[in-house]
Amino acid sequence: MLLALTGCGTLRMEQPPTPAAVPPAPAPLRPPRLGLALGGGAARGFAHIGVIQVLEREGIRPALVAGTSAGSLVAVLYASGMSGQQLEQAALEMEEVVFTDWTLPLFNRGLLRGDALARWVNRMLNNRQLQELTLPVGVLATDLGNGEGVLFRRGDSGQAVRASSAVPGVFSPVPIAGRNYVDGGLVAPVPVQQARAMGAERVLAVDISSGLSDDYATDAVRVLLRTFTIMGQSINRLALAGADVALRPELDGIGSADFAARQRAIAAGRAAMERYLPQLRQQLLPV
Repeated sequence: MLLALTGCGTLRMEQPPTPAAVPPAPAPLRPPRLGLALGGGAARGFAHIGVIQVLEREGIRPALVAGTSAGSLVAVLYASGMSGQQLEQAALEMEEVVFTDWTLPLFNRGLLRGDALARWVNRMLNNRQLQELTLPVGVLATDLGNGEGVLFRRGDSGQAVRASSAVPGVFSPVPIAGRNYVDGGLVAPVPVQQARAMGAERVLAVDISSGLSDDYATDAVRVLLRTFTIMGQSINRLALAGADVALRPELDGIGSADFAARQRAIAAGRAAMERYLPQLRQQLLPV
């Protein structure tokens, strides 16, 4: 407020001019948060490592990662801070006994316990729990009691991966906190929606599911796995429709139990990610 002297010797109060309104500065542009959704497919899951290697080479760092079954195994290792090269080294050194932990189905409701898988994961992570890993990670499993998907983000990393990988009839259901859990692929073979729920603004989905071959065996285990594949195909189409980029590595000739083809699967993942790089970069333009 200003005081001015009038011609009569009196004081007059004058208001200072109102400053012009300054428009707020626009928010700085930033790339959207990228979520990586890694699907299930047993031995075909090594392809996820090739995808991660290309992302790393191109300087693309996901903000979070979610995984189902084999995808959950790669997800937690990646979330622990392992590089693409370290992931490949771990894959090549992994012994098949990790996945062939046989037990009696009469007493355990499955052919495999999965204990060895849980122990291996926790050893690789130095017993860190999910919430202690470097990158936010979600591991999808299915509650056998109510059929709902449960995304584990806290707790025992090895147990969560074991639950997410427990194919019904092949692996025993995994008890956690009084509930029994089986393969997350029953609700989402590729956890796209779950990655969105974790905060992803763009989702890169990696589908490693196998198609149906014309020739197949009719023993109990293979019929069960084929039935699981048939059910998963319909669910998968719905899940992948919600992804911003969905890639499918060319894994023809690599079966779900073909652990000897690890390097081929990794190479297929690299090739697929390289093909989809332009599409992914377009999705990651600053907003």
